Amino acid sequence: MSNSLINKYNIAGPRYTSYPTVPYWDSTTFSLEKWKRSLIQSFKESNSKEGISLYIHLPFCESLCTFCGCNKRITKQHSVESPYINAVLKEWSLYVELFEEKPLIKELHLGGGTPTFFSPENLEMLINGILRDAVRAEDCEFSFEGHPNNTTRAHLQALYNVGFRRVSYGVQDYNETVQKAIHRIQPFENVKRATELAREIGYTSVGHDIIFGLPFQTLEHVEETILKTKELLPDRLAFYSYAHVPWIKGNGQRGFKESDLPSAALKRKQYELGKQLLAEVGYEEIGMDHFALVTDSLHESMISGKLHRNFMGYTASKTQAMIGLGVSSISDSWYGFAQNVKKIEDYYELLETSRIPVYRGHILSKEDLIIRKHILNLMCQFKTSWSPDNLYFKELPDALIELQEMENDGLLSIGDSSVEVTEKGRPFVRNICMAFDVLLQRKQPDTKLFSMTV
Repeated sequence: MSNSLINKYNIAGPRYTSYPTVPYWDSTTFSLEKWKRSLIQSFKESNSKEGISLYIHLPFCESLCTFCGCNKRITKQHSVESPYINAVLKEWSLYVELFEEKPLIKELHLGGGTPTFFSPENLEMLINGILRDAVRAEDCEFSFEGHPNNTTRAHLQALYNVGFRRVSYGVQDYNETVQKAIHRIQPFENVKRATELAREIGYTSVGHDIIFGLPFQTLEHVEETILKTKELLPDRLAFYSYAHVPWIKGNGQRGFKESDLPSAALKRKQYELGKQLLAEVGYEEIGMDHFALVTDSLHESMISGKLHRNFMGYTASKTQAMIGLGVSSISDSWYGFAQNVKKIEDYYELLETSRIPVYRGHILSKEDLIIRKHILNLMCQFKTSWSPDNLYFKELPDALIELQEMENDGLLSIGDSSVEVTEKGRPFVRNICMAFDVLLQRKQPDTKLFSMTV
């Protein structure tokens, strides 16, 4: 990939886990009651056919990783576990009360923070509490994020017993200098142990998360990490660019200087090298920044056209409704988004009054729903079409004018009623989506909101 393309298109832009993106949510037209109505509508339309997804945010970590942009609470006091689980189960009960039938759980994901901060017994209690008021779909996919340093056999076995078959481990990079800079020290032996334990117990999909663009990270470091990854051959990989947004995340991302970060050109070289090494052993690229072996469900969903993207990233199947439980979690009814309060104390206080702890959100307009479909198509299938006419929108001609320069650069092809991203254009899919993002085009941000696209 030429440096000229990188320099041209390396601008700040959304990652498009949603549309509208969070900074463009309209809080003036949002209310908790509107959110509930949108979720009830979605539930009635889709629960019996496809079920719902659940995301549960478990925010506690024993130490701070300085690359992390997640909502977390640093503590070594494990007495926080039980009160938090009880609060999550209370929140779940408030949602269940809205529905006329038991929710059918198609997907469930535990994120963090560090889910394996919690004891195996407490995690099992949490999931059993969720399932008491729900039905588990026959083809459900339960997954969790594990820290290689503290994921024990007991953790894996307890979650396997309640239906989990997929785990992803945060690897980031195996180089010791990089690990020290991001305050995430974990030897390869720990990742190997956690990966092999999961397979021994019976997990059918083990994933690794690897990041490029980290402080002090070189091409050699990326190569070393990928070569070690090939030894373990995880079923799927997230290989993505470090999002440096210290103006949003505060001190957590100020553990190193800007000058310690690789340049945009070096970051793309890191990605291209990693992609090449992964392809050599049979990994297929899935959407943006994800890879999977052909035997993994993520690859199968891409081939069948069922690949979906939401606040959890890429998923193997779509559910119209996704409920987020826990502090800062975001829910999606398809017709609306809602985000929980970010402070644990506020979360507890609202639940004590039996109020769903939402503090902001967005109800999607007809235009929002059309644009959302186009962006999902581009992110998941690398193509979109406005035929039939119900996917046409007023500012489409303006979007096509903006895309013409990208077509001249070989990043996409424009048809009579379609746009398709080329192989060359896949690293720039975020830029392509931005042309369809009418809210962004109408009002460019005057402050830093997003990470760089390259």
